[in-house]
Amino acid sequence: MTSAPLNIATIDCQRDNARDLFRQLRDKLSPRGEVVSEAGRQRTIELFGEPLSPREVVRRICDDVRREGVSAVLRYTARLDRRELTAETVRVSGDELAAAAAEADPEFLRTVRVIRDNIIAFQKAVLPQDAEVVRQTGAGQVRLRQRHLPMKRVGICVPGGAAAYPSTVLMTAVPAMTAGVREIAIVVPPTAFGGFNRDLLATCHEIGVREVYRVGGAQAVAALAYGVEGIARVDKIVGPGNLFVALAKQHVFGDVDIDSIAGPSEVIVLADHTANADFVAADLISQAEHSPGSGVLVTWHAPLIPAVQQALERQLAQLDRGDLARQSLEDYGALILARDAGEAAELTDLLAPEHLHISMDNPESMLSAIQNAGAIFLGHHTPVALGDYIAGPSHVLPTGGTARFANGLAATDFLKRSSVIHYDANALRAEAGMVRLMAEKEGLTAHSASVDIRLARAEG
Repeated sequence: MTSAPLNIATIDCQRDNARDLFRQLRDKLSPRGEVVSEAGRQRTIELFGEPLSPREVVRRICDDVRREGVSAVLRYTARLDRRELTAETVRVSGDELAAAAAEADPEFLRTVRVIRDNIIAFQKAVLPQDAEVVRQTGAGQVRLRQRHLPMKRVGICVPGGAAAYPSTVLMTAVPAMTAGVREIAIVVPPTAFGGFNRDLLATCHEIGVREVYRVGGAQAVAALAYGVEGIARVDKIVGPGNLFVALAKQHVFGDVDIDSIAGPSEVIVLADHTANADFVAADLISQAEHSPGSGVLVTWHAPLIPAVQQALERQLAQLDRGDLARQSLEDYGALILARDAGEAAELTDLLAPEHLHISMDNPESMLSAIQNAGAIFLGHHTPVALGDYIAGPSHVLPTGGTARFANGLAATDFLKRSSVIHYDANALRAEAGMVRLMAEKEGLTAHSASVDIRLARAEG
């Protein structure tokens, strides 16, 4: 572990412009995809023969998969992931899934079942009910309904580059299942943390997912979006991933639906004088260890800033991923002293974080002042890790400031809404005049004619 002092940005709103810092953080965390390291640039030249931007790489891969099908998927898997697979071996067999479950730690499988049940309980509660409105119009009747049906087929991206994420399988597949989706295809990179990870495969088997493919990156997204030999096209793609997965989801949107364009993980801890510095430091590090990941403290209690900085130093020195978390905090972290609670809330809304932890004795008093956050954790004993793993709401959340308008993944995102409209002849006659008037104003005479021809037939 490094012994150098933590070089994290410290902002005092009395003298510094915290809003400028937040805008810079927003730019750094945004998945615009036009910035690449020198090593990445050299790797791109090696693979493609020219210094393509990440966005251009994604376009090239997706176009090749659309045109060539599974052969392009396998070629890019070999070149990018260094795994030689065939059209037959890219899918994890049912026997492999069953074997992984049979060999899994029983306590791990018990935990998976508890988490699954927690997710189902919450997701069932947020599912909408079909609505109906009946109104009398003259002598006629109009019946209006809102119908909800689950999507038929969904694709899920599960990361597997630097760590294994069975929790992501749970937080994406179980909401889809709760909504009633029958076909779920999971794609995961062909790595020791991904498609060859026994715990991840056991989780899939335990919750009933039987369609798992060892393919990651942009080629996996394209395979799901367009359909290739052995991998049928889906209606929607959800789940997190690296920059190339995020850009690929953006590229295929319109051919399929997507959940969001995910960027690095992030948390704001909004804390008052009652917050424990050790708790706050642990919360900041827990998201920074994703590497990249952002951790920001916003407080109006000045003594908390140096106390948290000292706690960060102590804890980073003791953690396995401490060096990675340290780099993330130096690149994407900050300790901010606001003038008061009102300014702290304004700054939080400006960043619109994926996770917001309100570390106060009375967190509800601050909740009403916050508009923009993906998931909100209240009180000193509700660390973000609870939401990441076990609470029930999905941990797939809006990042990069998109919590201003986007929502966390939920069972409702796997439903198709349709309005159902039924007029009888008397109701049509009663409202025909208003249809004619609107059609005349818009110059759409065929609209009016479609009403008149029915009335003429009824009166004839």
